[in-house]
Parts: sequence; structure tokens; C-alpha cells
Amino acid sequence: MKMIIVGPGRAGGSIALAAGRAGHEIVGILSRSTGDGSDFGPGLSLEHQFPSADLLLIAVRDEAIEEVGRQLVEAVGSIPVAAHLSGFTPVSALEPLAAVGLATGGFHPLQTLPDPERGALALAGSYVGIGGDGAARSILTELAVSLQMRPFELSDESRPMYHAGAAAASNFVITALETAGDLMNAAGIDPQVAVPLVERAVANTYQGVTPSVLTGPIARGDTATVRGQLEAARQVSEDVGDQYRLMAEATAIRAGRRDETQQWS
Repeated sequence: MKMIIVGPGRAGGSIALAAGRAGHEIVGILSRSTGDGSDFGPGLSLEHQFPSADLLLIAVRDEAIEEVGRQLVEAVGSIPVAAHLSGFTPVSALEPLAAVGLATGGFHPLQTLPDPERGALALAGSYVGIGGDGAARSILTELAVSLQMRPFELSDESRPMYHAGAAAASNFVITALETAGDLMNAAGIDPQVAVPLVERAVANTYQGVTPSVLTGPIARGDTATVRGQLEAARQVSEDVGDQYRLMAEATAIRAGRRDETQQWS
């Protein structure tokens, strides 16, 4: 299909690269900065009508989606479908484009996209949340399959809860691992020694291992050990101590031991 991408950043650039490699044609890139995105396709301007395309993808910050949609109204011409890449913002934010006849949808890759090159490689095999009206869902599903992604339905009503879960699954995990790395480094141990532990813990979680996959002193109620761990974390730095305490408290809640946190101080 022919595609136009608005916002060739990490997400937009990742999809542009992956789509081009899958045989789609990027017929236009609209960027805030002249020249940005030129590696992905020809540059566009809001001062001229966009070329004919099958799909317009809006890859801008959540808070900018509705305003960008309004700015695009005069330029979209006969493009039949527009979609944004946000997992949080409702498809209804594209109402300005829907009002001029475009089918609108959402296409949210459930994957971390640190930069276009690595992001493009990560898309294959990843899940992608798709929402919107029928025509939009159809072409977005076609795009997902062509990129070897696994589509699932994502309604506007589900987006806030879903996106919070996605952020927890990605960023909270990174926070935990980087805090663990700070402690390992302070102990003079290569953080890489924890890789098999992390991989097995994640596998246990998603393989439905029972009883609870939580192990360690918090799960078994070993207060003295937890106090020692908290003190060790504070010795690394105040920030590491605060992060460790917050994650320990969250773990205690998950383990059904909230009341025991009062004994840690």
C-alpha cells in the first residue's frame, strides 16, 4: 500500500522502515523540521495537498494528535484512512479528519521502539492494538499482518487501562532492572549474572506457574533480611534507596504482606 507518515520519530520512523522493507511505498513524510525523515520518504508540506495514498499514519505525541488532525484537514485530499499510533489517546481524537470523510483508527505497536532501526527490527512478532471503524481496522490489520505483527482489538474505552498496563510491563521492569544493576555494581558484581534469574522469573509469570511466582524475603515475611536490603540500597545512594523501598512496598502488597512494611523501619 501507499503510506504517508506524519512524525518520523522513533515510532513513525520504525514503521516507515519496516513498511518499506515489507514492500509498501512511503509516498510522503511530514515533519516539524525540514529534512527530518528524508531517509524514509519524500518530504511534505502542509502548504500543498498530500499525494494519493491508502493510509495516513499520525505518529506524534499524544497531546498533539487532535491538533495535528485539524492541521491536516486541508491537505489530506482523497486519502481514505487515517490512524494514530497512540495506545492511550482515543481514536475519537481524529474527529476533525473523520468529519471530512476519512475512516479513522488506532495502530499501537506493543513494543519498545528506542530508535527507527532497532524499532523496525522489533516489530515482527510483536502485538499491535487496533481500533477504529471497520474500514480503518481492515487496512490496519492488513498492515499488521504484512509486518508480521499480531493484531488484537483495542477499543477506546479500554485504552487508559491497557496503556497503564503496557507502561508497567515495560518501564516499571526497566526501573527494577536498573535499580538491581546499581546494587550489583556497588557490590562489585557484573549485573549480567542476573540475566538467567530475570529470564526465568519472567517465564514463570507468563507460563502461569502456581502458587505465586514471588520468592525471596518479602514473600516469605523475613523482616530482618528486608531491613538489611533496604539499608544496603540506601548506602548506594538516596535515590536508589527510595526506588528500592517503593518497589519493595509494591511487592509486599502483591504478596499480601502490606502490614509488614511497618516493621521495615
